[in-house]
Amino acid sequence: MTRQTYFNPGCALSIYKPEMENMILSFLNQNYKETAMHKICCRHEPQLEKGSLVINVCAGCDKRFGSLYEGISTISLWEIIDNLDSFPYPNYNGLKMSVHDACPVRKSPQVHQAVRNCLKKMNIEIVETKFNSTRSVCCGDDFYPKLPLEKVHNLMKKRADSMPCENVCVYCVSCIKSMHIGGKTPRYLVDLLMNEPTDPQVYDTVKWHEELQVYIDNH
Repeated sequence: MTRQTYFNPGCALSIYKPEMENMILSFLNQNYKETAMHKICCRHEPQLEKGSLVINVCAGCDKRFGSLYEGISTISLWEIIDNLDSFPYPNYNGLKMSVHDACPVRKSPQVHQAVRNCLKKMNIEIVETKFNSTRSVCCGDDFYPKLPLEKVHNLMKKRADSMPCENVCVYCVSCIKSMHIGGKTPRYLVDLLMNEPTDPQVYDTVKWHEELQVYIDNH
């Protein structure tokens, strides 16, 4: 039996730049393998057959689909793109950039490596922060609403301050907001690959989490 492959853009990308969902899906179907769109949030039963593979751009989706639901495996979009010869990488001409690794994939060195491989293929010079890859520190967003908002924002600033470069590559939409609040220039990996600017959009922490919850409840 052929393993079914799905692409789940996750709530954050669907809110951030919904037009990118079909662009990515089309690329996967043309360059990777037959892939279907899957829009059920990772916090709900995915209703997928056992043996399904879920391609994701969200580190939280990667962790939840891979650990909460039996018979479902995951892979990041970065790993797929890194292993293909057909991706048209833009050239950033040696732009220096630090990388913030997302909490949910802290134990996934293959994701960290794929992210960096993609950046190098875009002619981006990586200047690592002390706590990277498997030793990464949370951007601060995960502490909301467990801590008061002021403390959450202080943690965001602390993490942003630890980045050696003004430009910081992130591969989680919530991390875009955190780096912006912390005073750095976030560069979302999907945007970098698509040669698009990164727009923090709604970065009010309370309003952002309200938007996420509405999507989760409806999907």
